[in-house]
Amino acid sequence: MDIMLGEVQETMEWLSSISDAKGPGTTRLLYSSSWLQAQKELKGKFEAIGMKCYFDSVGNLYATLAGTEKPERTIATGSHVDTVVKGGKLDGQLGIFGAYLAVKKLLETFGKPRKSIQIISMAEEEGSRFPYVFWGSKNIFGLAKKEDVMTIKDADGIGFVEAMHNCGFDFSTDIKQRMDIDAFIELHIEQGNFLEEENFTVGVVSSIVGQKRYNITLKGEANHAGTTLMRFRKDTLECMARIVTQSIDKAKAAGDPLVLTFGKVVPKPNTVNVVPGETLFTMDCRHTDMQFLQKFTTDIELDMKEIAERMGIGIEFDNWMNEPPVLMNKKVVDSIERVCKDKLMNYKVMHSGAGHDSQIFAPHVPTGMIFVPSIKGISHNPAEDTKVEDLRDGIKTLAYTLYELAYECK
Repeated sequence: MDIMLGEVQETMEWLSSISDAKGPGTTRLLYSSSWLQAQKELKGKFEAIGMKCYFDSVGNLYATLAGTEKPERTIATGSHVDTVVKGGKLDGQLGIFGAYLAVKKLLETFGKPRKSIQIISMAEEEGSRFPYVFWGSKNIFGLAKKEDVMTIKDADGIGFVEAMHNCGFDFSTDIKQRMDIDAFIELHIEQGNFLEEENFTVGVVSSIVGQKRYNITLKGEANHAGTTLMRFRKDTLECMARIVTQSIDKAKAAGDPLVLTFGKVVPKPNTVNVVPGETLFTMDCRHTDMQFLQKFTTDIELDMKEIAERMGIGIEFDNWMNEPPVLMNKKVVDSIERVCKDKLMNYKVMHSGAGHDSQIFAPHVPTGMIFVPSIKGISHNPAEDTKVEDLRDGIKTLAYTLYELAYECK
């Protein structure tokens, strides 16, 4: 079952060319004209190889190849069709065009499967146009809340509901729990540099990390930069610097897979000649073990309080995200790993440090993920890329996994 490199390259370039704006990169935001064009053209591609297609009420696209013996049971695959602004040509859409090429080759080589195979091109995952993420996958399982998007708008002032209606879609009114899916597999780029640095071409994902995100506010005293002696200052930026240095030192000492990031800093009054009297900064902490994650963040919160108290500065925590790790299904992971061994793939079992649609699927249906390397670990960037040979290995791994689950099933 050989997948031609030229076909992989051509299909990738075709889908990534459907963009809201000229390059560099691909910009395909939820309910934009290019988003609608991509979904419609994908529908045409799927139908051309004999798949039956339909849209649900919010714009998720489903393409089904009916099984010959157990058509009521489904092996699903896919990912999200939206991108970030000026994103790359692989994030999300690899899981869609890769699934298309995998199913196309399975049909050409083996004919129809025993169980149904379904490709899902999900409406949205990124949250790039509107402040809401996983709109596509959350709607599949009835998790999306209408009230969360009723009043939100994009940067141009266009409302979520208006944009959805302009594309011909509306809110779901009849969500039925999917009881037919026996497995869901998502093919995705790693968006990190582990596979490339360790010289692996396929990653078999065993879990998605838990995440805790904070807004932290320090309150001291703004004062004149020239006349306020150092020993009399209540400088919130100095306090933040001490907090960041000590926290990162502890994170490095804790080791992999813990990661800790201080990504946004907003000092006030944010001018050259005033001691910052207030500073807001963000913290993002991730680990595969929720108990470890909770203990680590609790410990550094106490450290932060001690530093702030010693400097006479107030501190407030807003822990606005507290997502637990999500395990992939062992049987699905075993199937992917078995394929990698049988087909002599250069693979590694690993965790995902980023969030994906699979974390929405996993609590409801048996779920697994396949990674391919990201060159230099770059993602959400026009420079995002993967060697076409690695893309082919990922697509072949997906194809053979679908074969095992949908063709060789008992």
